[in-house]
Amino acid sequence: MTQERARLRLVDVAEEAGVSIAAASRALSGSAGVSDVIAQRVREVAERMGYVANVHARTLAGGASTSVGLLVHEIGDPYFTEIASGVLRVGAREGLTVQICHTGRDPENELAQVRTLIANRVRAILIAGSGFVDARAQAAVKEELQAFQASGGRVAVIGRHHLGADAVLPDNAAGGRSITEHLLSLGHRRIAFAVGPPALTTVADRLTGAGQALGEVGLTLDDVPVVEAAFTREGGCQATRRILDEHPDVTAVIALNDDMAIGVLSALRARGVAVPGQMSVAGFDDVAVAEHLSPALTTVRLPMTEMGEQALQLALKPRSARPRRRSTAHTLVVRESTAPPRDS
Repeated sequence: MTQERARLRLVDVAEEAGVSIAAASRALSGSAGVSDVIAQRVREVAERMGYVANVHARTLAGGASTSVGLLVHEIGDPYFTEIASGVLRVGAREGLTVQICHTGRDPENELAQVRTLIANRVRAILIAGSGFVDARAQAAVKEELQAFQASGGRVAVIGRHHLGADAVLPDNAAGGRSITEHLLSLGHRRIAFAVGPPALTTVADRLTGAGQALGEVGLTLDDVPVVEAAFTREGGCQATRRILDEHPDVTAVIALNDDMAIGVLSALRARGVAVPGQMSVAGFDDVAVAEHLSPALTTVRLPMTEMGEQALQLALKPRSARPRRRSTAHTLVVRESTAPPRDS
């Protein structure tokens, strides 16, 4: 019985009582905003189910918790390292401890990590990285986060998510358009894209921008190779080998993040393909190492450290009636890895 009670969540009580999570939270905490009839029904349901209110709710509401949780997709990806540095900077200034969790872009793992952070009584949860195009992939996480916020916690995300939380939105579509326009302006038409899983909103948005740029010269994404692999360095290597084997006429590769672009450069080097003499390469994000690669990487710069700072700053504000949005800018950074195609 003790284990069964431990698994019960506020959302379970709310569903059984036929009310929203917020109404259930108010009823159990004695807060205003629900009628006496509803409050009584929720309390009776909670008692019958054996639900014990999460003891961290009052701590969160009182602002006494001094820890926040940060979920990232890939702890080894420099993109998330730089975002984490921004979160840590604000955390240090505010006297907060930051717990960093790795999800591996797996919705089930993301859910498990969110539950762990809630159990650890964090004050706020930040989710950095892409959401999923299909909102159903994060439906369970959304439920958990709604209950967490109803009990006094705070949530902010970086990227396009379906979580109904405050968000910092990278300039992904416009950046995808800019980097593609750059390669097109150099004269490339046989451009391949090395992309992560299309189920990720980051991939979808960056490809949308790329498609807009291609449309300006009478092309579509269907006219060029779009090769899917893991959104990692090794994924970039795998995608590049496929491009070279299956599309030997390609003159430029755009990787949809810099980690993949590093893999692209590695695979080209292994095949003896000169960059940019035989193949131009571009990335996205402008991680710190990008300018130190050989050749230095042309890419799209996002203000990653500032994005981390903004996300935690949003999470430290009182919850608003509607989720707040903070959009970033982007900058095209042209370096030595791109040049006109040899036959231009």
